Amino acid sequence: MARKTSLRDFQAYLANRLSDAALGMGAASWLGVEAGGESWLVDLSDGGEIVQSSQLAPVPLTHPWFAGIANIRGNLHAVTDFSLFRGGPPIAHNANARLLLIGARHGVNAALLVSRMLGLKNPDDFTPQSADETMPAWGKARFADTHGNVWHKLSVRELLADQAFMNIGV
Repeated sequence: MARKTSLRDFQAYLANRLSDAALGMGAASWLGVEAGGESWLVDLSDGGEIVQSSQLAPVPLTHPWFAGIANIRGNLHAVTDFSLFRGGPPIAHNANARLLLIGARHGVNAALLVSRMLGLKNPDDFTPQSADETMPAWGKARFADTHGNVWHKLSVRELLADQAFMNIGV
């Protein structure tokens, strides 16, 4: 019988894995997230933290995909609705929505609003696919899981260098 784990225990475990990955310790792992019906993989070393979607302060004269500013333990983070940024539907602010803090490792307080977390993924369980040439450099890499589902691999460094992502003003 499978052992039940509380949500709090799972979040603590995931937070420890993220910390270890940021420090270069532990096995290589990816974090799976969903945004706008798309499945994405993010290196644990690039994902600083996952937090419940909080109250966002709107910022006038910004693109619709710029969701606002979140105050997370006294630090302000620029939040992008990743689905809207990709041209998809806006992410519903419900119990599943999360903020994936992505910029700390690169000196940027940025967060992606995602529909839900899909858990930790082992890179050995994925097969590389041909690059998606319709995507920007930060999302070209694709992988298939053991069920044949295709996932995009997010290059956080390239996303943070993308002028379209960093230019929030209209």
